[in-house]
Amino acid sequence: MSPSSTVWQGAGRRIHMQEVGTRDGLQMEQAFVPTEEKIALVNALSNAGLSKIEVTSFTSPTAIPALRDAEIVMREITRLPGTVYTALVPNLRGAERAIEARTDELNLVMSASDTHNISNLRMTREQSFASLAQVVATAQAAQVAVNVSLSCVFGCPMEGNVHASAVFDWVQRFADLGVRGITLCDTTGMAYPTQVHQLTTAARARWPGMDFTLHFHNTRGMGLANVLAAIDAGADRFDASLGGLGGCPYAPGASGNVCSEEIVHALQLMGYDTGVDLTRLVAAAQRLPALIGHDIPSQIVKAGQRLTLHPVPADFEAIRERALAR
Repeated sequence: MSPSSTVWQGAGRRIHMQEVGTRDGLQMEQAFVPTEEKIALVNALSNAGLSKIEVTSFTSPTAIPALRDAEIVMREITRLPGTVYTALVPNLRGAERAIEARTDELNLVMSASDTHNISNLRMTREQSFASLAQVVATAQAAQVAVNVSLSCVFGCPMEGNVHASAVFDWVQRFADLGVRGITLCDTTGMAYPTQVHQLTTAARARWPGMDFTLHFHNTRGMGLANVLAAIDAGADRFDASLGGLGGCPYAPGASGNVCSEEIVHALQLMGYDTGVDLTRLVAAAQRLPALIGHDIPSQIVKAGQRLTLHPVPADFEAIRERALAR
């Protein structure tokens, strides 16, 4: 961040918070969250004012059994004006299912790292691109929006650094297909603020008409710092996960996405307009442990908001009297 940076004063600047916990988070859980609870959770997030919610994934139920109820959830949620309801789509069949279920936007995924792409998707990058190009054409014919999430933009746990030139080559190829939304994903938490600032600045300068989203994980404790670095570089769209759920199966030790309520809490204190009702968002996060059967990373759920006050000790008056008597 430059000495003249204004990132510390939000001054009402709009930041769009995009929730991925109901897909990226729940798909990692061993416990199957009942369909009606998923619907209620999405509705709670809608009521909290999230700009976009990644509701589910139209992947094979065999591959991701935790989201085998994708059609039902997408059809039965209550949709509010101003919120985009998106879903991850891995292939043409998934796209057809998502479109039939009235999904607002298809989120397509491939990796900037060939090793990660083969490990995760069982295809080379060129094979993935060919497959996704068919999905883009299908979505465009159906007049459904498309976003492409590029994994491992900031580093690959098997290859190491991923060159920005390689990332930008893929952005350009999707831009040439007419895609107008790209997510730059720190899939395994390898990003650091200087790198984030440089890459975000360069991407926005090269494609000023593209809607770039930044997707960070908090694997090495730099999630919030990376968000602020991206904001300083002009970014205004961020993925985050309720409760801090999520992770990556191909990155040992990788923790979840940046936590929605933690990021909103910090940005609102700094004067940014996230459009989110933080009280409602925290209430939604507080429901998670009962649904998934274990604790969640969220520090806001654990400690409360900054001005969450606590009662004084029961013997406070006696303590004060003894202090004054000294």
